[in-house]
Amino acid sequence: MAKRTKPTAKRGPTVSKLPKVGAGELLTLLDFVRYATSRFVEARLVFAHGTTDPVAEAAFIVCEALHLHPDQFESFATARVTATEAKKILDLIARRVTTRKPAAYLVNKIYMRGLPFYVDERTIVPRSFIGELLEQHFGGSDDEDAGSLISDPESVESVLDLCTGSGCIAILAARNFPNAEIDAVDISKDALEVAARNVGNYGLEHRLTLHRGDLFKPLAGKRYNLIISNPPYVDAEGMAGLPRECRAEPTLAFDGGDDGLDIVRRILDEAQAHLTPQGGLLCEIGRCRPQLEDAYPHLPLLWLDTEDSEGEVFWIAAADL
Repeated sequence: MAKRTKPTAKRGPTVSKLPKVGAGELLTLLDFVRYATSRFVEARLVFAHGTTDPVAEAAFIVCEALHLHPDQFESFATARVTATEAKKILDLIARRVTTRKPAAYLVNKIYMRGLPFYVDERTIVPRSFIGELLEQHFGGSDDEDAGSLISDPESVESVLDLCTGSGCIAILAARNFPNAEIDAVDISKDALEVAARNVGNYGLEHRLTLHRGDLFKPLAGKRYNLIISNPPYVDAEGMAGLPRECRAEPTLAFDGGDDGLDIVRRILDEAQAHLTPQGGLLCEIGRCRPQLEDAYPHLPLLWLDTEDSEGEVFWIAAADL
């Protein structure tokens, strides 16, 4: 999963400059991945939406065009593609290069922890590290060295996901904590429409409730065993340098104010009033760790690393807030 901010990318070639591919030149899935990779490198695309490099992005697009889960790519890598399928793949490659839109918007899908979710331009493309952390540190991991912040996930009765966006993290939380009632909040009506679609797709309407509002305001003082948030945290400098791909996403989902911490401060200041005594807050803040530690030098924040991140997500117990 990629981080939210990347260096500004240069504009890629226009449609007319894309090389034409003759019939029969590309045969297998691997052929199309190689071709797409070359076009993406040539166009200097930025990969910040679930894939981290041009090869992974190319494989994702090819699989989606062929209705294959990404895990199935190796099984079919040398399979031949039909003419109709080839046209669809080439069209997606061309649109990715010429529009610079995230691939997830072009296929209306993103995967988190291997699960598919619907996305479109109404919500940010999710790429949080929190899903991995829920498995590592909240009783769902087989790794004995990972350490567990909640030893028994079945004991969790209530979870809140702030700034839920497309609802992906809330849905992962519902799967990780099978006995919990989940509340998910977002200020964006558009984002909540996407979240509602995902909640319905996973049949979680009876356990996962969506709320529209500003952080804790729609919750009427309710308390939770666990609060999760992946809020806007891009600072002013980062906002000014967002690549074109990220500019296709809602600005509201990125903008964290001058230092990136406008929303994070509010969450920290208000979270204790919404946590049970044994509860805690899990929050992703990207590259804002230095600013946060300067702003809250006395908070005993526990920084949790993932396979692709270091010091971008913190945990703090309710008793320490």
